[in-house]
Amino acid sequence: MDLGTRYAPEKIERKWYEFWLNKGYFTPTGIGEPFVIVIPPPNITGRIHMGHALNITLQDILVRYKRMRGYDTLWVPGEDHAGIATQNAVEKYLASQGLNREQLGREKFLEVVWDWAKKYRKEIRQQIETLGASVDWTRERFTLDEGLSRAVRKVFVELYKRGLIYRGKYMVNWCPRCKTVLADDEVEHEETQGKLYYIKYPLLDSHDYIVVATTRPETMLGDTAVAVNPKDERYRHLIGKKAILPLVGRELQIVADEYVDPEFGTGAVKITPAHDPNDFEVAKRHNLPLVDIFDDNAVVNENGGKYKGLDRYRAREAIVADLEAEGYLLKVENIVHSIGHCYRCETVVEPRLMDQWFVRMKPLAEKAIEAVETGEVKFVPERWKKVYLHWMYNVRDWCISRQLWWGHRIPVWYCENCGETIVEEEEPKVCPRCGSNHLKQDEDVLDTWFSSALWPFSTLGWPEETDDLKRYYPTTVLVTGFDIIFFWVARMIMMGYHFMGEKPFSYVYIHQLIRDKFGRKMSKSLGNGIDPIDMAEKYGTDPVRFTLAILAAQGVDIKLDERYFDTYRKFANKIWNASRFVLMNLEGFEPIELDELDIADRWILSRLQKTTRTVTEALESYDFNVAAKALYDFFWDEFCDWYIECAKPRLSFEARKVVQNVLVKVLDVSFRLLHPFMPFLSEELWQKLPIARESIVIAPWPEVEDSLIDEEAEKSFSTIQQIVRGVRNIRAELNVPPRQPLQLLVVGRPLSSEEELYVKKLAFVERIEHVPRKPEKCATAFVSGEIHVYVNVEGMNIKEEIKRLEKNISKLEEDRQWLQRKLSDENFLTRAPEDAINEAKQKLSQVEERLKILRQIKEDLS
Repeated sequence: MDLGTRYAPEKIERKWYEFWLNKGYFTPTGIGEPFVIVIPPPNITGRIHMGHALNITLQDILVRYKRMRGYDTLWVPGEDHAGIATQNAVEKYLASQGLNREQLGREKFLEVVWDWAKKYRKEIRQQIETLGASVDWTRERFTLDEGLSRAVRKVFVELYKRGLIYRGKYMVNWCPRCKTVLADDEVEHEETQGKLYYIKYPLLDSHDYIVVATTRPETMLGDTAVAVNPKDERYRHLIGKKAILPLVGRELQIVADEYVDPEFGTGAVKITPAHDPNDFEVAKRHNLPLVDIFDDNAVVNENGGKYKGLDRYRAREAIVADLEAEGYLLKVENIVHSIGHCYRCETVVEPRLMDQWFVRMKPLAEKAIEAVETGEVKFVPERWKKVYLHWMYNVRDWCISRQLWWGHRIPVWYCENCGETIVEEEEPKVCPRCGSNHLKQDEDVLDTWFSSALWPFSTLGWPEETDDLKRYYPTTVLVTGFDIIFFWVARMIMMGYHFMGEKPFSYVYIHQLIRDKFGRKMSKSLGNGIDPIDMAEKYGTDPVRFTLAILAAQGVDIKLDERYFDTYRKFANKIWNASRFVLMNLEGFEPIELDELDIADRWILSRLQKTTRTVTEALESYDFNVAAKALYDFFWDEFCDWYIECAKPRLSFEARKVVQNVLVKVLDVSFRLLHPFMPFLSEELWQKLPIARESIVIAPWPEVEDSLIDEEAEKSFSTIQQIVRGVRNIRAELNVPPRQPLQLLVVGRPLSSEEELYVKKLAFVERIEHVPRKPEKCATAFVSGEIHVYVNVEGMNIKEEIKRLEKNISKLEEDRQWLQRKLSDENFLTRAPEDAINEAKQKLSQVEERLKILRQIKEDLS
């Protein structure tokens, strides 16, 4: 046997990954029913984070499991060019070098970004390999590779020619830092402390005024009206009249519109059509003029008069000061309101009126809604179905143009002679209208999510009719986080039905968000992130994967503490050491039929079958944590703590061959069940078994052997376990040395010979006597309906033992009261980490269990 004395992941992980790659196990065989996953492509902006590690682990568990079940598995890897995020990252890098993109120019800047992409794509691949992902690297894709770029151009042109893409001047979300438009979904709203300014707008030809309330006084420079609700009696007499814009002198029409909330502020609002989406709609209804007051940097432009050149916040300060000085500012109130921020750089977005490209979403949404309503596409957990449908029922047109340089350039050209707009997949040479060759391509690029929406079919070769596309589309399941249901999942479903005529996947598994141990979102600003690659290097990849899987309860966010990785590193050590013990005792091993089994053999083989069933059913229903917990409990609690202890003495006698075969069978099945969770450890240990074949990666998934399920053996061995635990508790509480032989007294059903044998071995009992009733001077070890077991305590100093028990009971009572007070303290329950609360609950449960045991012993001795 060539197995080291300790689990050393650094010695086995790279070795086995290279072996699997060289054997081509991750490339589909073309045989069997297809099982296909496309990886949510990581952004090329840096290292993968713990959310990626969870996502990759869960996908790999499914893929390895299905591969062992005989499916033709394909897991397509790839990376996302991540337009705005990557351009931001590269610009920050350039700034550190004293450069900016304008200095470089578009062509040179893109060369720098392509070098960045090459570097980070390589790093991401290494990180994904470190996590043990069995992706098919021969099919790796990139959202900006030539094939996917062609697919993007084809989709844009087809949608445009069908009237589903259009260009128009609409209110958009503008990020002054990134200098690009953002889709509605890319704006993150936060509750923020602000102020509500009450401003007097004089009425034309009157000494009276109307008071409007606004959170943004700087935008008044673009006001073109004042609006009131037509049902508001306070202002009915003013409808149709005019007000004068303070500081500017512009005449403003007073209009009536249902949009105005009479309860907000004064019930009169200023209308700034070029800088507020609701005001823009009011302006369209009332044919109001539009005045744009900001440039691309959110600095006041020439329409702002004397405030030109001030950024929006300095303009606010100056305008408020002038309003106060000239007597227009009535009062200021503190309020909390929702402010939109750029999802990438967190800058406050500015609503602006701009020419942009849009996709008409409602026609595309119809089939995507029907698919989820009818269950053709299923969400797991199902509650995400409602979230998806709510968004889809209210879907708005999608702004797809971005004012960036990195990304898919919009395939639109403009004739500089006649103004013709030309939309084609390939670059036109001349204008089809006037024949001019003076053509200029649209400067903008497409939203990153436009190319991502095509991922399930573009990665398989579309628009070519490839063999992969025919065999592996639609894919089977998408594993992703809830935060991109709208960005990505919904759009993939829409595009899949529109261009492929069928769903892109059958299931959408929405996994958890990983938070820190206090329940906070992991972020750079908080410094609370945990790097999965660092954890894999410190604890081993398999413990990291197993930790994430066992924490992945459906619908519950994961509160992650680094200590958990250490816990499951210990589990890996336990597996290693148990395997080492078995392998050291396999001398002379010969496979035999398992027909002369004792109760411990029958028990462990029955438990093995039930564990196999539990793990299989859990994986089929995406209950990863249930499967992982079943494996942990079986291997550690049942196999290591009980069966191996039963097996040790039998390895020296005639039962050796039977025990060897049972041990090998249990390890073989356990390693195969563990493989999707702990691929490296399971391969390393499985290869040492005398029944091992080429690789566990392609070994068959264990089937439940119903003939080995033995309810009687499980019931009988459960009795053994409870008696042994009871005897061990009494030893501990009465300070009886572990190796001091004891006498047991049994009332009721006599123990079978096998039960007696194992109770004697495991509890170090010298004699077991059957008696008609409970004797005096004994302590209760086990009580059930048919059997009562007692420990004979004759010869002990009973008075001293009772005194000591009373002292321990008193101390435990104090502990219990303290824990109960702690767990009823609202401060503790609301402020403490969940781990601390669970730890207190667990301690209370342990204290109450021990109190129960001590009281029973005291009662027995009294």
